Amino acid sequence: MLVYPSSIDLSSRTLRCLAGHLTARRGEVGTRWRRLTTGRQALLALAHLRCGDTYAQLAAGFGIGIATAYRYIREAVEVLAALAPTLAEAMRVARTKAFVILDGTLLPIDRIAADTPYYSGKHKRHGMNIQVLTDPFGGLLWASPALPGSTHDLTAARTHGIVEARAAADLKCWADKAYQGAGRPVRVPFRGRRLKRWQRRHNSTHAKIRCLGERAMATLKGWRLLRKLRCSTNRITAIIQAVLVLHHASA
Repeated sequence: MLVYPSSIDLSSRTLRCLAGHLTARRGEVGTRWRRLTTGRQALLALAHLRCGDTYAQLAAGFGIGIATAYRYIREAVEVLAALAPTLAEAMRVARTKAFVILDGTLLPIDRIAADTPYYSGKHKRHGMNIQVLTDPFGGLLWASPALPGSTHDLTAARTHGIVEARAAADLKCWADKAYQGAGRPVRVPFRGRRLKRWQRRHNSTHAKIRCLGERAMATLKGWRLLRKLRCSTNRITAIIQAVLVLHHASA
């Protein structure tokens, strides 16, 4: 296999942050020697998460076996996932904001037609449902655990406890039509084709506010691994949490 140098569009602060957590992890487990230093292991994990490089490509580039590359990346993801903020912690931060924006997205996965729980009728593809909370400027505050793609956004929000947490925090929230029925503080646009003029103006203003939440979706999709996940669905939640931690570390 031919090997060539490449680059990752992340800051060195992100690399140092992950390397520091890996160093602490090795101290906890009492590791004496490994093929890669913590800095190189951190770079390996970032290349996988940010660029979506396969284990075979990374193994060749770092001069290690494929199984070793898999173990190193999985360890880094688990270390980061343990640092991810909970919904309660995200709500404490959200209380300092004027309001939050709630939206859902589908992360594509490689599944066949028989895997019906993962098939989204809305997007016409297999994937995992992710709920995202952002600040008024579209900054990513929190990302939920992954649910099968067939899950409705409102059902997912209730499953994760987002609706109850928002109500307990008395926090205003903007969301799209999929969240109708979530409660009065969740502001959604009017539905229907024959809307009155003031309702259309309301929907237009609502869309201008809610569209800022798309920045968070772009932030997630900037990590190319999330554009097409080919791993076990049981690992997707940990990957999302790892990406969230790295995003906050680089902000």
